Amino acid sequence: MGDETIRVAVMGAAGRMGATVCRAVIDAPDMELVAVIDPPHEGRPLDDFGVAGTGLVIEMLGPSLKKAEPAVAVDFTNLDAARGNLRWCALNGVHAVCGTTGLTAGDLQDLSALFDGERGNAVIAPNFAIGAVLMMQLAAIAAPWFESAEIIELHHDNKVDAPSGTALLTAQRIAESSAEWTPDPTRTTVLDGARGGEGPAGIRIHSVRLNGLVAHQEVLLGTTGQSLTIRHDSYDRTSFMPGVLLAVREVANRPGLTVGLDTLLGF
Repeated sequence: MGDETIRVAVMGAAGRMGATVCRAVIDAPDMELVAVIDPPHEGRPLDDFGVAGTGLVIEMLGPSLKKAEPAVAVDFTNLDAARGNLRWCALNGVHAVCGTTGLTAGDLQDLSALFDGERGNAVIAPNFAIGAVLMMQLAAIAAPWFESAEIIELHHDNKVDAPSGTALLTAQRIAESSAEWTPDPTRTTVLDGARGGEGPAGIRIHSVRLNGLVAHQEVLLGTTGQSLTIRHDSYDRTSFMPGVLLAVREVANRPGLTVGLDTLLGF
């Protein structure tokens, strides 16, 4: 986009992540916040949600957003809303950056057909914290040197899906890096689910939902006489903003659908 100011709309602007994105866009010298969308809060000023001084009023998705002429729309909503929002972006020639989790392989296939590089592009990532992307990369590098792996993901008590998209993607990356894993020795469980969910290659994923947390993950790798723990912690939603802003700046240059921040970081 060169030196032009990037016109940005935020979907889910009244939520904590959405409001944080709004503030990050406002503070970015090369961006302008031109629209805020959140249907349940239509008609309320964005100031009500801790983003003062914009003069923007929360609106419905539709003609008003198109009139604002955003170049990029950022979506942090919920699964059902995100599906419709992303479709609207593709059909209206607006690039999309999406951090809403829960999208299935089928969803991504549909979105790949919609964001064809002609009507618009999209960057969809389960986690915009750059440290989390590095955690996954390091886990994939280490995986061939270990015989067993488990993942523990810990999130705030308002997260409605489990396991997290980051945990699933981490398991997938580990499984792609090594096909040889020690079988789970468990034969009897006293409580159903005690061993967590079974992810790619049988890698176990454990989900914690706890008040006071934001987003955290541990990758545990073990082999004879040793273990390796790779952990990432997001203590505040601002941790995701460098990745979000990077995606906003890069999406126009990434034809079609891009999943994850990896390629944006040069991996």
